[in-house]
Amino acid sequence: MREHDSFGPATMRRGRRKFDDDEPDFVKRGRPAPQLSEDPDLPETGDRWSTWDGALHGPEPRPDWVRTEHRAVDTELGMLKTGKEADVFLVRRAVPDTGEISMLAAKRYRDGDHRLFHRDAGYLEGRRVRRSREMRAMTNRTSFGKELIAGQWAAAEFGALTRLWQVGQEGGTISVPYPVQLIGTELMLEFIGDWETGEAAPRLAQVRPDRDGLEDLWRQMVDALSVLARAQLAHGDLSPYNTLVHDGRLVLIDLPQVVDVIANPRGAEFLARDVRNVAAWFTSRGLTVNADDLIERLSYEAGLH
Repeated sequence: MREHDSFGPATMRRGRRKFDDDEPDFVKRGRPAPQLSEDPDLPETGDRWSTWDGALHGPEPRPDWVRTEHRAVDTELGMLKTGKEADVFLVRRAVPDTGEISMLAAKRYRDGDHRLFHRDAGYLEGRRVRRSREMRAMTNRTSFGKELIAGQWAAAEFGALTRLWQVGQEGGTISVPYPVQLIGTELMLEFIGDWETGEAAPRLAQVRPDRDGLEDLWRQMVDALSVLARAQLAHGDLSPYNTLVHDGRLVLIDLPQVVDVIANPRGAEFLARDVRNVAAWFTSRGLTVNADDLIERLSYEAGLH
């Protein structure tokens, strides 16, 4: 439960970035949020009406901070980060005159002409669509196929977050942002950070914990990896740069490339790479960890051998 209903508007100014881009040299391209065609009139405040009513919704029981009211409005507060395949914006969803708000991270996947994620093929192995025409378009990387792939990334991340958030609620051994809604290639998530200031939680790579804190973060990382393995999943691109630390809690983010380690012929490779990436960071901070033993254990838990 998050107690944010009494918070006032975030003080973040529009356009102000709150943490470094994944791609420092990337030329930013603004990506407008979807506006429902059946609701063309703009609200008196904010930038647009909430798109909740036309979206695919996150899992229940829904956190009480999620704003579902039809009269809620969305206000863009600026870009949080750019990445290889999507841009992320901070959005305040509020019910006017009530003080009831949600602070959301709106992840907007780029179209086929502007995406920089060129590693699609390896991650998409094991994923299939029902229509042969769509499969051919994706395989041939036509414009239509690229749009389908972008939609698959968004849907895959929404599905993975839904599944893992539910597991975390039941067992408490993995933390991910709550997936609020999905419309096309826009995924709206719980904003992890300070809801009053709009300051994002730091990435694991940015924190400098003491010895006890480092050991606790490693324990949380191992628990999260174990949950993924038992679900026969690998993050696929896990690193200290797509893991946040909020109030001592490790939160996994950026899961569009989540891999089914059984269906994907490179599943074991992705699982091992995830472990080695994060183990290297903890080792560099002075913690002794055995990546090989952990890979062996996780592979067993995932049913790989």
